[in-house]
Amino acid sequence: MSAVTATTRTTRPTAPRVRRLLALTRAETLLLVRNRTALMYALALPVAFVLLFSVVGGVGRDDAVGQDVAAGVLVTLLTVSLIFVVYYNITTAYVARREDRVLQRLLTGSSTRLDVLLAPAVPPAVIVLVQLVLGYTAVALLLDPPGLANPVLVLVAALGGTAVMVALAAATAGMSRTVESVQLTTLPVIVLVLPFAGMFPLPPGSVVDVVAGFTPLRAVTDLLWLGLTGSAGDGATLTFAATFAAAAQPLGVVVAWTALAAWVAQRWMRWAPRR
Repeated sequence: MSAVTATTRTTRPTAPRVRRLLALTRAETLLLVRNRTALMYALALPVAFVLLFSVVGGVGRDDAVGQDVAAGVLVTLLTVSLIFVVYYNITTAYVARREDRVLQRLLTGSSTRLDVLLAPAVPPAVIVLVQLVLGYTAVALLLDPPGLANPVLVLVAALGGTAVMVALAAATAGMSRTVESVQLTTLPVIVLVLPFAGMFPLPPGSVVDVVAGFTPLRAVTDLLWLGLTGSAGDGATLTFAATFAAAAQPLGVVVAWTALAAWVAQRWMRWAPRR
């Protein structure tokens, strides 16, 4: 009897919290669907960009190169999605909710700060996963399929990239006074991480390439590339088990950046309007 009671007491707080998070997530999803500009960034822009890249990159390629191009297209898709769908949109959402006093009203109820921060992140995370599936289908039709050496690492790349960009969005929102200022406050992160994200070739083994490996999006795209092609940075093809060992460093970089960004967000995040 006492064991049943103890179990009931332990599980009771969990169910209401899940319901609160689901309710907030539904509300955020409706807001995203009604915001045509945000929806364009979320769906049309990344997909159109990657489809164009696929058509251009697939011309005159042999099978081996075509597979690398296909994997590169998916790397581009994930990079663009994480920057615009996740980072930019969520930063804007946090600032807009704060300035409209929505965050304050939610916190006066039963929602926790973690609930309030997680709810706007769920729809973009789902969009990123859907875009990867659609992107894989598109490049399989337009180019040679890039393969799927380790699906677990592909999923880890998508979810880990979303986590680090959500944490960076919360930190950036604390520095943004208005929704309009988000265009400026997000610029430093975009400028610093985009050139090193793996979309542009860097001299292998150079100082720039080594430094790039410790940036958040480069670590994410390294995980994605490893999961798709099963090849390490030196081009060697790895077994399924060996890909997990090779993923240790980029995964550690993603975890470290997520923890650092979360710590900064905890210190900088504002819950009351700044105006």
